[in-house]
Amino acid sequence: MLKATLRSFLAHRGRLALSALAVILSVAFVAGSLIFSDTVTHTFDRLFASTAADVTVQPKQQDLRAARVSGSVQTVPAALRDRVAKVDGVAAARAEVSVQNAVVVDRRDKSVGPTTGAPTITLAWHVTDRSPVKLTSGHAPRGAGEALLDADTAGKKHVRVGDPLTVQAQPGTFRVRVVGIATFTTTNPGAALLFLDPAVAGRELLGSAAKATSVTADAVKGVSDAELKRRIGAAIGTGAYDLKTANEQATSAAASLGAFLDVIKYVMLGFAGVALLVGVFLIVNTFSMLIAQRTRELGLLRALGADRRQVRRSVLTEALLLGLVGSTLGLAAGIGLALALIRLMTAFGMNLKATEMVIGWRTPVAAYVVGLGVTFVAAYLPARRAAAVSPMAALASDGVAEVTGGSRPLKVRAVVGGVVGAVGAAALAGCAAATRTAQAASLLGLGVALTLIATVVAGPLLVRPVIRVLGAALPTVFGPVGRMSQRNALRNPRRTGATAAALMVGLALVGGMSVASASMSASFDQQIDKNLGADFIVQNTNFVPFTAKVRDAVLATHGVGRVVPQRLTQIAVRLPNGSQVRTTATGYGRGLDDVVHISYAQGGSGAALADGRLAMDAGFARNHGVRVGSVLPVEFPGGRRTELTVAALTDQDTTQGFGAQGGLFLGLATLAKYVPDAQDSVLYVNASPGTRTQDLRPRLERALGPFPQVQVRNQGDYKQLVHDQIAVLLYLVYALLGLAIVIAVLGVVNTLALSVVERTREIGLLRAIGLGRRQLRRMIRLESVVIAVFGAVLGLALGLVWGVCMQQVLALRGLTSLAIPWTTIVAVVLGSVVVGVVAALLPALRASRMNVLAAIAHE
Repeated sequence: MLKATLRSFLAHRGRLALSALAVILSVAFVAGSLIFSDTVTHTFDRLFASTAADVTVQPKQQDLRAARVSGSVQTVPAALRDRVAKVDGVAAARAEVSVQNAVVVDRRDKSVGPTTGAPTITLAWHVTDRSPVKLTSGHAPRGAGEALLDADTAGKKHVRVGDPLTVQAQPGTFRVRVVGIATFTTTNPGAALLFLDPAVAGRELLGSAAKATSVTADAVKGVSDAELKRRIGAAIGTGAYDLKTANEQATSAAASLGAFLDVIKYVMLGFAGVALLVGVFLIVNTFSMLIAQRTRELGLLRALGADRRQVRRSVLTEALLLGLVGSTLGLAAGIGLALALIRLMTAFGMNLKATEMVIGWRTPVAAYVVGLGVTFVAAYLPARRAAAVSPMAALASDGVAEVTGGSRPLKVRAVVGGVVGAVGAAALAGCAAATRTAQAASLLGLGVALTLIATVVAGPLLVRPVIRVLGAALPTVFGPVGRMSQRNALRNPRRTGATAAALMVGLALVGGMSVASASMSASFDQQIDKNLGADFIVQNTNFVPFTAKVRDAVLATHGVGRVVPQRLTQIAVRLPNGSQVRTTATGYGRGLDDVVHISYAQGGSGAALADGRLAMDAGFARNHGVRVGSVLPVEFPGGRRTELTVAALTDQDTTQGFGAQGGLFLGLATLAKYVPDAQDSVLYVNASPGTRTQDLRPRLERALGPFPQVQVRNQGDYKQLVHDQIAVLLYLVYALLGLAIVIAVLGVVNTLALSVVERTREIGLLRAIGLGRRQLRRMIRLESVVIAVFGAVLGLALGLVWGVCMQQVLALRGLTSLAIPWTTIVAVVLGSVVVGVVAALLPALRASRMNVLAAIAHE
């Protein structure tokens, strides 16, 4: 049996090649994502471990996200360095200054920082054996007005020694001259580094030479990091400071990087999941048809003494051989994919080395588990059917129909599909009726999974009624050829349903996400029209805060009327029910009602922006037992605490598009007390009376020329910005669709190719009675198109239902508009016709080249 299995596998290797390709694609994405994430993690773990000081003293509860949101920088006294230096076991101590809220521009007012989202870090120049860079040109900065720039940034931005730069820091703007270039000795994470003299860094970047962002200490030989941390903690106290060893600092830095890696990993695993899901249909179809064509062969094996277990084991062995080959090739392809990602990251400024690629033990294990697992699962049902072949099938002429199930009733599918579909539909109906977001999202996920399974299971039941409608015009337009193509698609509903299912999955996904994204765009447009009253919005391109100089430039512009600053801060609020919520609160300046239209359930902007007061979303307040007049304990970054009184409640559907959880906002005067160095994140600008907005815009853009990090947007620009952000998600869905279509095309090609082999004698007889080569090719193409359109119709119908339910979940977050992207839907249907034509090219060509007499004599 083993010898027969191997010979059968080698005899059908051409037919199995397309199924192997589906396995290769899915394994490649799994392996590639693991290799890439392992390589980046290893590289940065080594970077963080090699550059971290033995002990670092930081402000208590330092939160990098809070700093990025507000633009504020938490500090420690620079004099703390002297206290740390006196601790027994400290070899050296340094007062570090490092900020990410400064912008560096060149003489042409062009940003010197990266455009990929990586930060621009301005810091004090300290030379240690753990420095990530070394001086390779010029000299170290001495005094005010001198700076070092990293070599990668200097090369990309064409900056040379002697060139002037302008630094826009939180305390103020100052100019420096590049006196040296520093080259990375480790992996460059993509950031731009500008180094200043330590004697002036605190004054220029923090507003005072008495401040530092941290104090670092190196241990003398023989003193462990943990012991040094204990001694320093005992000397300076731990109430106001966080102390971290080198390992703890490296772990903390790696954790912040983990979020970035997770995004890439989950995207690639999403591609792998789609490839796996669609590949299952392809493999099931392939093995079902191969077994159907080998009915007599399997019957002869049974007649010669092979039992059912041996036949089943033989088919599963073929599947495992297919999985083994596909997994091996997929692992190799995954290494290539990881290498391409590493080079892509290098192009974006993260200089990873391909020679340091990490292939951990879990990568090949995952590759073979995925590849072998999916082929085994997909081949199990066909293997059971093969084992059911009786010895008499070797002599039967209709064995094919018996095995493929063409003549078996679909009652079981109808019952299972109906029950699963009913439960799925009930879950989707519950999602539409739910009033809480978490509950609605859970029901949506359950409903999507169950309705997808139900459609796949019951798909063959829909083949005859749907294809009779879709192919109704074929006999009229194409005559007998069209009639035969329609009947060929109807001949075996199971095969047609399984072939179309691969395409259906991808199109259901794109249909649902298209409706959701179109609804999000329409809802945001509606909210912007309803809520935004400002003529212009001044905002950073990376959505991070900017210095007060930007506001000064706007206020000095001729024709500017009302200007309302907006600042953000992280905040922790203790609610009456005992829970604590960490969210982002917004601070607004006076004149809010002139630039933002907010509907209030109670109170108004005047009360909300008063000193010691805040506003809250009415729905959030109701869910947490808050009412107007409630006094809430609040904690700001840096551990600053106070109590704020709820003075106003806003309507949910008018604030959710602009705020975070809870819709909290307060006056700038209150925020400035507890986050004094917070920077503006948005400026709402209105033209003064008598000034036209079209005249004011060019003036604002000229005034903001020295600040390349900010842009002037009107309402139309702001809408486009939102649309572009949503489009990123949609592009990912389209990429997943493309992968699904590629595999679905392989499935249609495989099905048609095996179908042509199965119908060899029939094709010979058709040719013998006068069917021409061109007519034969047309018949197969039309059959392929009907199958593809059938899959598209099912997928889009399912996707539209999903999309409507997704919109109901979004409506609970204030995004209430439902939009159906009919243009996309029509384009997908037309695209499915193209898919059908392309998939039929090779099978149709092969069929048309058959020798007529040999085809008639085929057994």
